[in-house]
Amino acid sequence: MKATRYFDEQVIRKRPYIERHWCADVIAAPLQREVQPDGRIRFWGEVTRPESGESRILRVVTLADGATVHNAFFDRRFRKETS
Repeated sequence: MKATRYFDEQVIRKRPYIERHWCADVIAAPLQREVQPDGRIRFWGEVTRPESGESRILRVVTLADGATVHNAFFDRRFRKETS
Protein backbone atom coordinates (compact mmCIF):
# COMPACT_ATOMS: atom_id res chain seq x y z
CA MET A 1 0.00 0.00 0.00
CA LYS A 2 1.33 3.42 -0.95
CA ALA A 3 1.09 6.18 1.64
CA THR A 4 2.06 9.83 1.98
CA ARG A 5 4.79 10.96 4.32
CA TYR A 6 2.08 12.63 6.42
CA PHE A 7 0.30 9.29 6.87
CA ASP A 8 3.50 7.44 7.77
CA GLU A 9 4.87 10.07 10.16
CA GLN A 10 1.77 11.67 11.70
CA VAL A 11 -1.37 9.56 11.32
CA ILE A 12 0.13 6.23 12.36
CA ARG A 13 1.98 7.91 15.23
CA LYS A 14 -1.22 9.54 16.56
CA ARG A 15 -3.46 6.53 15.85
CA PRO A 16 -1.32 3.40 16.33
CA TYR A 17 -4.47 1.28 16.71
CA ILE A 18 -5.21 1.69 12.97
CA GLU A 19 -3.84 -1.25 11.03
CA ARG A 20 -2.48 -0.51 7.56
CA HIS A 21 -4.21 -3.53 6.00
CA TRP A 22 -7.57 -2.09 7.10
CA CYS A 23 -6.93 0.92 4.87
CA ALA A 24 -6.20 -1.32 1.89
CA ASP A 25 -9.33 -3.38 2.61
CA VAL A 26 -11.55 -0.27 2.78
CA ILE A 27 -10.16 1.07 -0.51
CA ALA A 28 -10.70 -2.31 -2.20
CA ALA A 29 -14.33 -2.69 -1.07
CA PRO A 30 -15.78 0.58 0.26
CA LEU A 31 -19.30 1.00 1.64
CA GLN A 32 -19.23 4.49 0.16
CA ARG A 33 -16.86 6.61 -1.93
CA GLU A 34 -16.81 10.38 -2.39
CA VAL A 35 -14.50 12.79 -4.24
CA GLN A 36 -13.61 15.94 -2.30
CA PRO A 37 -13.42 19.36 -4.02
CA ASP A 38 -9.59 19.20 -3.83
CA GLY A 39 -9.56 15.90 -5.76
CA ARG A 40 -8.79 13.65 -2.81
CA ILE A 41 -11.05 10.64 -2.40
CA ARG A 42 -12.83 9.53 0.77
CA PHE A 43 -13.59 5.86 1.30
CA TRP A 44 -15.68 4.45 4.14
CA GLY A 45 -15.62 0.82 5.18
CA GLU A 46 -16.41 -1.41 8.11
CA VAL A 47 -13.58 -3.00 10.08
CA THR A 48 -13.62 -5.19 13.17
CA ARG A 49 -11.20 -4.36 15.95
CA PRO A 50 -9.69 -7.68 17.10
CA GLU A 51 -9.20 -6.70 20.75
CA SER A 52 -12.87 -5.81 21.30
CA GLY A 53 -14.62 -7.61 18.45
CA GLU A 54 -16.63 -4.47 17.71
CA SER A 55 -17.24 -3.21 14.18
CA ARG A 56 -16.36 0.39 13.41
CA ILE A 57 -16.48 2.59 10.32
CA LEU A 58 -13.04 3.59 9.07
CA ARG A 59 -12.72 6.62 6.77
CA VAL A 60 -9.67 6.49 4.52
CA VAL A 61 -8.65 9.54 2.49
CA THR A 62 -6.42 9.01 -0.53
CA LEU A 63 -4.77 11.38 -2.95
CA ALA A 64 -6.50 11.90 -6.29
CA ASP A 65 -4.92 8.68 -7.63
CA GLY A 66 -7.23 6.67 -5.35
CA ALA A 67 -4.36 4.52 -4.12
CA THR A 68 -2.00 6.65 -2.01
CA VAL A 69 -3.34 6.80 1.56
CA HIS A 70 -3.15 10.26 3.16
CA ASN A 71 -5.36 9.97 6.26
CA ALA A 72 -7.44 7.41 8.16
CA PHE A 73 -9.64 7.57 11.23
CA PHE A 74 -12.73 6.02 12.77
CA ASP A 75 -15.77 8.03 11.68
CA ARG A 76 -18.53 8.07 14.30
CA ARG A 77 -20.72 10.36 12.17
CA PHE A 78 -20.91 8.13 9.09
CA ARG A 79 -24.38 7.60 7.70
CA LYS A 80 -24.79 5.48 4.60
CA GLU A 81 -26.18 7.43 1.64
CA THR A 82 -29.63 6.43 0.52
CA SER A 83 -30.06 6.66 -3.25
